[in-house]
Amino acid sequence: MKISILLPYKENYSPEYPGAVSLFVSSMVKISKFKKTTKIYGSTDYKSYLTKNYENISLKKGIFASQTKQYINNFIKTQKSNVDLIEIHNRPNYAFQIEKLNKKIFLYFHNDPNTMLGSKTETEKIKLIELCTKIIFNSYWSKNQFLTNLPSKYKKSQKLIVIHQSINKKNVNLSKKEKLISFVGKLNSAKGYDIFGKAIIKILNKYPDWSANVIGDEPREEFSFSHNNLNVLGFKNHKEVLLNFEKTSIAVVCSRWNEPFGRTSLEASSRGCGVIISNRGGLPETITNGIILKNLSVNSLFKEIENLILNQNLLKKLQSESIKNFSLTNNHISKKIDECRINNFTIKNLNKFKLTNLNNLKILHVTNFNERHNGRLFYNSGRRINNGFIRLNHSVLELSDRDIVSYSRNLNDFKGSKKLNEKLLEIISNYIPDLIVFGHADLIDNETIKFIKKNYPNTKLCQWFLDRMDGEWIKNKDRFIKKIELMDANFCTTDPKALNFSKLNNVYYMPNCVDQSLENLEVYKNKYFKSDVFFAMSHGVHRGVLKKGKVDAREYFINKLIDITPNIKFDCFGFNGSQPIWSDDFLKSLSQNKIGINLSQGKSSNFYSSDRLSQLLGNGLLVMIDEKTKIGNFFKKDEIVTYKNLSDLSEKIIKYSNDNYARSKIAKKGRDKYFKYFNSKIVADFLIKKTFGVNKKYFWEKII
Repeated sequence: MKISILLPYKENYSPEYPGAVSLFVSSMVKISKFKKTTKIYGSTDYKSYLTKNYENISLKKGIFASQTKQYINNFIKTQKSNVDLIEIHNRPNYAFQIEKLNKKIFLYFHNDPNTMLGSKTETEKIKLIELCTKIIFNSYWSKNQFLTNLPSKYKKSQKLIVIHQSINKKNVNLSKKEKLISFVGKLNSAKGYDIFGKAIIKILNKYPDWSANVIGDEPREEFSFSHNNLNVLGFKNHKEVLLNFEKTSIAVVCSRWNEPFGRTSLEASSRGCGVIISNRGGLPETITNGIILKNLSVNSLFKEIENLILNQNLLKKLQSESIKNFSLTNNHISKKIDECRINNFTIKNLNKFKLTNLNNLKILHVTNFNERHNGRLFYNSGRRINNGFIRLNHSVLELSDRDIVSYSRNLNDFKGSKKLNEKLLEIISNYIPDLIVFGHADLIDNETIKFIKKNYPNTKLCQWFLDRMDGEWIKNKDRFIKKIELMDANFCTTDPKALNFSKLNNVYYMPNCVDQSLENLEVYKNKYFKSDVFFAMSHGVHRGVLKKGKVDAREYFINKLIDITPNIKFDCFGFNGSQPIWSDDFLKSLSQNKIGINLSQGKSSNFYSSDRLSQLLGNGLLVMIDEKTKIGNFFKKDEIVTYKNLSDLSEKIIKYSNDNYARSKIAKKGRDKYFKYFNSKIVADFLIKKTFGVNKKYFWEKII
């Protein structure tokens, strides 16, 4: 991965006087997986740099107007090569100018976003969220500042993350700590140097065996504190600062202003100091063990320092726990940044770095769970797939889209879809799913899905579709295609090649699955039956009853079959005036028959069947199916019965109705085979693996 890092125009990237941003960038690049393919761009004109891979893009002599714009233009000129990722540090306004490069952008905030050009207004913040691949804050305080006044749907965007700054961890010998108190930073009132100065003079007067070091400068504001034991050392390089902290017993960071993070307290904590900080901005996030001042004043600071001087056990405890519990190490933070980079690129490009952990996912399943039908359709395929996710030990949250729409219709939202889309975004903002699975979720708008993809880039999306998409059902294909390019993977129960999806590499054939909690009958064990052949159809599962004047071509087929098959008792529903049956009535009638005919609407299409196949096979009937469907390719001859035409079907019905041994044996083998390769757990795993790009071949893929 080729990465370009752009520093703020005036950021000093040199060993002589590095800024906090430079220290962070330098330490991260040195140990990154991508250090050899990362280049840092800035305006510091020195011969030696914090890292070798640095390029000076300072302004040409004579340019005074619009310096920042020229600085960015100079940077853009360097990006003609194939750069994968641009990382901008602490300058949100740069992102708008760099947008024209059409590259992935990471934006790092090191300061309060509400004070920076390009992120002060709600409009600017929303544009940044839409433009950037990731926005990374150095503290939760900084992130919360960015979220101020933002609409709720943006507040939990996966693009907005916190990665704290870091420092190298070093084992410090606490027994060699000196009676030393340190203050490091700008010597101004914003940093609370005036408070420290007054407090430290009182401390040194009262405890003459203690001393204090002050490191820093401030030409714009002058405070003069003098004591024999107070050493005002001026500016020191970073290495000298860390060496000072190694011998310091107590470090003070008493800022008045809301520091977005606070590198001084971080470094002091890493070197085993007893740290005293003010409760400002992100300072509390920089330490694991320390003292946070409730009131920022000379007296309160004096008391806390004195308490540590007098209570040596407390001081030693703070020092040892600071080192023991310190976690913001360079290695840890660099790894987090690299993982963030990797997760935002395709597996194809970063296969050698990608570590796919698909255990314990959070899955949001959006489909019709038919709550409004009061259990009549409790065994639908959406429920089977859902059970599969749960059996894989994933956390699964269901959203029954059709029920929401049904309950939400009103004059202002005639279809109820507005409420549904709003509810989906609200659920996502609370649940933050790893995977969203859509099943026939037609009323979820594409604009809603685009918003999800922009703001939750780590969330994968897929859709499954069960209905026919050929012939007179071409409208179903349009429903499927509507979302196809927005999904990471798409699944249908017809061979994608038969539907001219062969050119799309993210469309997969998905078999109808069985589930042990729903298909739990073993009809092949029965000895007594009410009739021989079971066949059921309907004019729509949601209608539930026959539609007046509607005729299904399957009626002619079954009626003719009955006519040419003497001495066979048929148990048929959904035509000839017999209403379709549902729920428990369906299962009871099914269980009282030897043979089930699996006959879908329309002409046979490669590997297509309605989910009736899983109900018949899964409950242990002997299933007969047209060989032109090619579903017989999944089975051996002694596991399912295929037929060529009407007369062939009739002959086989007669044969197996009178041969209970053969019928029972084939039905059992067919059921066992289906549960072995097409159960809900396997199909659910298939949906997950394909969506996340895992290269694994499943049983049916080896056949189709």
